[in-house]
Amino acid sequence: MDFQLSDDQRALRSGMRDLLDAVFDRDRMRAAVERGGTLDRSLWRELGAAGFFALRLPEEAGGVGLGLPEAVLLFEEAGRALLPGPLVATHLAAGLVKGAAEGEAVVTAVDGDLPVAHLAEADAVLVGADALAGEPLRAFVAAARPVRSMDPLTPLHRAGARAVSGPEGARAATERTTAHAERIRFEGALLTAAEQLGSAARTTETAVQHAGDREQFGSPIGSFQAVKHLCADMLARTEPARAAVYAAAVTGDPVEIAAAKLLADEAAVRNARDCLQIHGGMGFTWEADVHLHLKRAWLRSAARLGGAAAEELLAAGLGAARPYPGSSAASGRGAPEAGGGG
Repeated sequence: MDFQLSDDQRALRSGMRDLLDAVFDRDRMRAAVERGGTLDRSLWRELGAAGFFALRLPEEAGGVGLGLPEAVLLFEEAGRALLPGPLVATHLAAGLVKGAAEGEAVVTAVDGDLPVAHLAEADAVLVGADALAGEPLRAFVAAARPVRSMDPLTPLHRAGARAVSGPEGARAATERTTAHAERIRFEGALLTAAEQLGSAARTTETAVQHAGDREQFGSPIGSFQAVKHLCADMLARTEPARAAVYAAAVTGDPVEIAAAKLLADEAAVRNARDCLQIHGGMGFTWEADVHLHLKRAWLRSAARLGGAAAEELLAAGLGAARPYPGSSAASGRGAPEAGGGG
């Protein structure tokens, strides 16, 4: 199967990168940090006008009519730029919540018992396949309390226990509604993995650039073997994660999505750590951007199919291990006794 991007997909990715470079450069990102992650509604509307949220809606419904593989490319660019906000939830709510597709509404989501991101600014909250708005939303927000977030671009609220259980009537949900909720869950996990992939790629680029620019003992630090190994390891984590995310976007298989999320989480977190190490003492300062990638990667790794849930799903999907052809188990010969060495 050929996973090379088509010309149209490359143009789509390039266009989104150019847009984010124009509307969310480093100065605007730093301004967002200083205001505590409060969303810029004008930026949200620009994303809506560009089709970011309506990408997968049918054209007759006012969308772009593309699929999950194209959505993954856009979310990869969003992760690369550290774009803040409940992007995944608003994208998933397009067509369900009025104004979400156009970027006029901000939609966040409940993810198990994890804190809810950007709740104070949300116009709706996804709970499974349902959306809370109006009076139920106001009750939901009133029952929540703010909690400290490790990511300065992602304000968090802890929802009340009753609110997390879902809206009235959720227990009587039909089989169709349950299936829709599962689809939303796995698509959300894949789009989150795409954001992690973008962050992993960006920290790799940043580390390589710094290793080429920074000099010690009269030579670029990138000429030192230890630094070379760190950069090579970063690339070796990013590219398998990319292949897994792109493949899962084509198949939509839950087990492949779980594998992609695990690989992308590892790449994002470990690459940010290695990038910080390559930057040395300046890497963990507030003025550097590396710590922002690391903090966001930590948050995303716990959300939408976090490590343990993804591992359980992946293990269940593997099934019973089959004997390797030519092995003693496959030919019926008994295995040798354990021990003895040699």
